[in-house]
Amino acid sequence: MISGTASVDELAAHVPEIAEFGAEPIQLGGVTGLSLVAELRRPAREAVLPPGLHPIVPPAMSLLAWDIGESPWGPFAAAFVRVVCRSGARARTFCVGAAASTKSAVEGLRAQFGFPARQADVSLRRHYDEVDLRVSAEADDGEGHRGEGGSGGNGSGSGNGPMLAVSALDPDPLSVGDLQHVGSMNLAHTPMGLRLVQIETHHEPSRVERLAARIDAFDAAAWGQPLLDPYWVVSCSVSLEDVEIPAIRFVCDPALPAAEGTERVQ
Repeated sequence: MISGTASVDELAAHVPEIAEFGAEPIQLGGVTGLSLVAELRRPAREAVLPPGLHPIVPPAMSLLAWDIGESPWGPFAAAFVRVVCRSGARARTFCVGAAASTKSAVEGLRAQFGFPARQADVSLRRHYDEVDLRVSAEADDGEGHRGEGGSGGNGSGSGNGPMLAVSALDPDPLSVGDLQHVGSMNLAHTPMGLRLVQIETHHEPSRVERLAARIDAFDAAAWGQPLLDPYWVVSCSVSLEDVEIPAIRFVCDPALPAAEGTERVQ
């Protein structure tokens, strides 16, 4: 089995800290969710993953975006860039970058679930014939003001365009049971040390549609991983749903295979 070759120390340079594991799930209501999978070029296969995770062949990126009407942090929109992988035999994704539209959502996603979130302008719009996603970085001008362009967090970004732009057309209804979601592995400092934090999501969709999508813009460096080069969209779907994020139950040592490094959160 192929294992990741990324340096754990380098990956850990900018990761969030979870000071205390929460005991209660987080409820997200009135969610419009966009899910897209795209093939990546070969250099991003094992080089973007820690040794405790295993790449798939061909490598693939999983993009998840939410427009959320209700949450403990208020309404917000968010986008997550993840690399499809396996933890042992289980399908997982490794989150390399995340963006959320409000400060409270950024703080909550980082502190409670270890998502490497930064604040950005995130717009997810669903129309009768299309869905559009656009993420634009916010930059500090040196005087405390924030505006368009630039980047922050753990990526440099080009500052010349959006971090991400996706156009999806011609929605075709699916059964609500046809959509499957894969859990995320987030690298974070925790009370148990530097760990891959296993995040699951429980979805209750009322409507699901598949679409033909294209990635119009993608700034890999702004998402913290310059090696990512998505070039072929495999699938795309949009859903209207409620989402629950359960409390964290398991973490893994990023340097060890899942069979050796998985620990239960007490």
